[in-house]
Amino acid sequence: MKHVADVVVAGAGPAGLAAAIHASRAGLRVAVLDPRPGVIDKACGEGIMPGGVEALTALDIHPFGLPFPGVRFADAVDPDLDAVGRFPVGLGLAVRRTVLHGAMRERAASLGVRFHEVRLASYVQRSDGVIVNGELRARWLVAADGLRSHVRRTLGVERPARGSPRLGLRRHYAMRPWTDRVEVYFGEGVEAYVTPVDVDLVGVAFLFEERPGRETAARRFDELLASFPILARHLADKPFGSRLRGAGPFEQRVDRRVVGNVLLVGDAAGYVDPLTGEGVALGLATAEAAAASILEGMPDAYESRYRRLTRRYFAMTRGLLAVARRRNLHAPMLRLARAMRRPFDAALGALAHVHAADHPTTRPADRRSLPQTS
Repeated sequence: MKHVADVVVAGAGPAGLAAAIHASRAGLRVAVLDPRPGVIDKACGEGIMPGGVEALTALDIHPFGLPFPGVRFADAVDPDLDAVGRFPVGLGLAVRRTVLHGAMRERAASLGVRFHEVRLASYVQRSDGVIVNGELRARWLVAADGLRSHVRRTLGVERPARGSPRLGLRRHYAMRPWTDRVEVYFGEGVEAYVTPVDVDLVGVAFLFEERPGRETAARRFDELLASFPILARHLADKPFGSRLRGAGPFEQRVDRRVVGNVLLVGDAAGYVDPLTGEGVALGLATAEAAAASILEGMPDAYESRYRRLTRRYFAMTRGLLAVARRRNLHAPMLRLARAMRRPFDAALGALAHVHAADHPTTRPADRRSLPQTS
């Protein structure tokens, strides 16, 4: 074999980099595979909840961003119908995805993580580990290759989605933010997600159900914005601050996340919907849980850890998504949330703190159990 590592990570997004950092801090040799060079952008809401901020801090990662104290939920057309929630503990951080990725990649590189600008094309499991792309031998393979994970598909653990496919579109506007919170607007079959990511930059994302047709993404974005007149007035005549990006379908159902010495983390491990804004925090938490299981030499423990840390989050996200899909429930939901401020804040706090159930040890792993170069 030409190369050897203790852990190979497929995918250099936040979840993959977090797994690499945890493993490297514990003394393991880590290689990250991703064909995209340098800093990676992606369509996402860019609002990191307090639990995710705490996870980044624990990794000694401190990206520039704008702190936000909570989330404002509002109606697409009625300016008087909203509910403003505050996190009971901590602050969120609105941070441009490229800034976050750059900070995480720099941290990983400082710990000796090796980056290979190649796609994971093949992997073969053996009794003593995994051989990746025919030349890279490792004890463990951590698959963090996103919503359309190649590794997940080839493992045969995918399950059919239950709901209609949901997609997302995001672009930035070069303007001063009008709010100090993340804002979520509910419309007819679509939600708008607004994030003030810098002093002169606002991110706007639409989440919606896929429909037949081949319209352009730009035309679809403009059509969606027109159905949110309150938001459209804020953005009128403002210049774009980034190119338009898309994502989805979001829902990914998975039978299991551990097959032999392969572990799925982040979006590759399963996903419901980005409506609640916990994608990054969930990716960081699953990466930490996977690293803990690897360091203990007990990969199967990751499955139970994963289920514990995602159970509440998935249930609450499915509940909010069910309400979001029914226009007649939006007004009652917002009025109830406004009238019951403390329970509303408590629910927001529960969503905002996704943590790994326990933490990986930082002691170096016993290399006697790891593969050696042949």
